[in-house]
Amino acid sequence: MARMNRPAPVEVSYKNMRFLITHNPTNATLSTFIEDLKKYGATTVVRVCEVTYDKALLEKDGITVVVRLAGCCCPGGASLSGDWPFDDGAPPPGKVVEDWLSLLKAKFCDDPGSCVAVHCVAGLGRAPVLVALALIESGMKYEDAIQFIRQKRRGAINSKQLTYLEKYRPKQRLRFKEPHAHRTKCCVM
Repeated sequence: MARMNRPAPVEVSYKNMRFLITHNPTNATLSTFIEDLKKYGATTVVRVCEVTYDKALLEKDGITVVVRLAGCCCPGGASLSGDWPFDDGAPPPGKVVEDWLSLLKAKFCDDPGSCVAVHCVAGLGRAPVLVALALIESGMKYEDAIQFIRQKRRGAINSKQLTYLEKYRPKQRLRFKEPHAHRTKCCVM
């Protein structure tokens, strides 16, 4: 089978948030994936495509693969099961958006400047859309969020996803107060 040419992982940083957008690894490429995560300091991974690797191997290295329990988003929770997949080329379902934003709010309030990795199959659609939503929720205009991501990830976000982002109405769930005062109620609701 021919090896698929996939873009290298890219870091997207904005305010106190850092994201690593990447393609999905397989068990055969997992060691390189883990090296990339460590290089960028990512200790949390969100998988929005079908399972292609054993997450236990990442967890051995102290990297949490976030999974979802219906109605709850609890990073590092012991009783969680499942993943966050949604259809390739499609915008994310509302539940995935809610869980994603809840995860980021908790993660970046507790550890500003930390890095959250997110991947889909090629790292060009589903993962960049979630990062765009985070940027929009933190105050960036949707056009600027798309341009910001595409500067680092050429070809990211298809026309159906662009329409979704254009129509998306943020609730400012990722607007953070003074970045150095994060230990005392860092998030504005």
